[in-house]
Amino acid sequence: MKPSFKDPAERGRLGYCYRDWRPTGFGRLSNRVWAWICGLGLAPEFLITLQVKSRRNGRLCSTMLATTTHEGVRYVISMLGDNSESVQNVRATGGAAFVRRGRLNPVMLTELPPKDRAPILKAWCQIATSGRQHLPDPHDAPVSAFE
Repeated sequence: MKPSFKDPAERGRLGYCYRDWRPTGFGRLSNRVWAWICGLGLAPEFLITLQVKSRRNGRLCSTMLATTTHEGVRYVISMLGDNSESVQNVRATGGAAFVRRGRLNPVMLTELPPKDRAPILKAWCQIATSGRQHLPDPHDAPVSAFE
């Protein structure tokens, strides 16, 4: 289910990349290029390439994601939300995925309950400048706004 509000990122320059909470053709191409760059380890350290088996055909799908650290734990956040393809694929594999930054490292991802996500989303908004544009609240809003 899509969020009940329109994707705020569609108003600005990211409108060329996203429509109705989904990447456009240009957005998919841009995401592939960025996933490749991040996978090589050429992007800032907080950007990673997440690779997970597709629930439809079993092939590895690559997605560039921004990570954040909160209270000493590293988190991966999907900027398109709960129903993005990468989140659905991770759920289908039971959390099994790979992180690529120069090398391919297997990881086991655990989904946080919604009640625990607010401080992590706030921390993520401090570093994910394009991802934060998908949220209805500004990055400097109090943690309660992210609940």
